[in-house]
Amino acid sequence: MATDYDAPRKTEEELSEDSIEELKSRRNDKNSGKVDEDEAEAAETFELPGADLSHEELTVRVLPRQADEFTCASCYLVKHRSQIATEKDGLFYCVDCV
Repeated sequence: MATDYDAPRKTEEELSEDSIEELKSRRNDKNSGKVDEDEAEAAETFELPGADLSHEELTVRVLPRQADEFTCASCYLVKHRSQIATEKDGLFYCVDCV
């Protein structure tokens, strides 16, 4: 918010008088405490779990697993080979899952 530093300043008494008058006027206004929210607009932006997203397009380019990467047998994330902690029965596990 912009402040006009050249404007005359009010004293504390004037500020308290203004605020008391404002509070009295707000007390008479019964709708001042209510929040104005359009329920239909709020419902449009809310997505339910399992919603149909077939019309959505990916904006991220997905690459296949590279030669220096592996898929963790526990969390199924593709990670760099430097993250291999153990190998059991030909399955690799990352350091986060071990």
